[in-house]
Amino acid sequence: MKIDRLRLIGLLSMLAYTLGISAQKDQIFHPVRFSVTSQMIAPDARSAGMGDVGAATDPDVVSQFWNPAKYPFTISRAGVAINYTPWLRQLVSDMDLGYLSGYYRIGDYSALSASLRYFSMGEVGYSSTGDGKYDMTIKPYEMSFDVAYSLMLSERFSLAAAVRWIYSDLTYDYTQETTPGSAFAADIAAYYQNYIMLGQRECQLGIGLNISNIGSKITFGGSNNSEFIPTNLRLGASLMVPVDTYNKFTISADANKLLVPTYPVKGTDESETDYDARLQKDYYDQSSIGGIFKSFSDAPGGFKEELQEVQWSLGGEYTYNDKFTVRAGYHHESETKGNMKYFTMGAGFKMNVMSIDAGYIIATAKSNPLDQTLRFTVSFDMDGIKDLFKK
Repeated sequence: MKIDRLRLIGLLSMLAYTLGISAQKDQIFHPVRFSVTSQMIAPDARSAGMGDVGAATDPDVVSQFWNPAKYPFTISRAGVAINYTPWLRQLVSDMDLGYLSGYYRIGDYSALSASLRYFSMGEVGYSSTGDGKYDMTIKPYEMSFDVAYSLMLSERFSLAAAVRWIYSDLTYDYTQETTPGSAFAADIAAYYQNYIMLGQRECQLGIGLNISNIGSKITFGGSNNSEFIPTNLRLGASLMVPVDTYNKFTISADANKLLVPTYPVKGTDESETDYDARLQKDYYDQSSIGGIFKSFSDAPGGFKEELQEVQWSLGGEYTYNDKFTVRAGYHHESETKGNMKYFTMGAGFKMNVMSIDAGYIIATAKSNPLDQTLRFTVSFDMDGIKDLFKK
């Protein structure tokens, strides 16, 4: 029996490439290694148009991914959003990400929210004879489902907690006992919103924190070692400045660091046996919680390399009459950690019950497979729909 592994392995490699495997040849390349990489893909068009920021931006329906603690500050009592991203279209034509999110405010101080993520890696042919004629196809994919509860502790501050189930089916070899993997994780988030005076203008300040995917490691059948899921620390700030009754600007910035231990590098004088033993002890036998604390101090290059593991994003948004929005941003990742550097732009249009947004990536680094990636979001305001049916 033979399966078209080259295509699948190539796609998985390119997925890892897009999330941390492209660096300048004259640099020491040492990316952070983790599994279920699709969990780190930004799902929505609004944040995608602003350089992938979202920890402290104005609350919206897709806050579940960026910071669920923002939901109690939403104006509408409920909302639903459908997000779609054709993925790696420069390489393949059948990979995509779908993301469904929604929330419901309970009273004036709390909210329940949930999201469903499905990442399809397309179709891979399977042949029992090895002659290139496929008897069947398999469809590797990753998915997750999460729910969150957020509570406003004061008029300016809120907290949230989320729980998540993650499932990954990357089985590609039916000649071995391989099985999908699953994991459970939790998020802890906080959001602060206040109004400050800049000259004669009352501006809205937001500060957000989200520690996501704190949970178990994931093990795939056929392997004795468990892999780390992408535990991530995200910190952001946002400032909305009104120009007049109809015009306003928002500038936002995010910084995030993966809380995953560094994959050990083999020493030049180290034997394979010694390296394997050290790899097992320092990486695979490390617990997920222990890995979080270790991730702050285990980079081979010391504190300088730890700083290189921090990705940052900067984005701006102009809104006219709360109806039409244009966006732009920039995302930066160190050359030694992935070199994912790109500009973004986007636009959105809001009606009484529906909003439509689109985001677009323009890569600045060479051979970046994210170049020309599009994201689309359609959001529905449940309050608006309710009012519409009352008329």
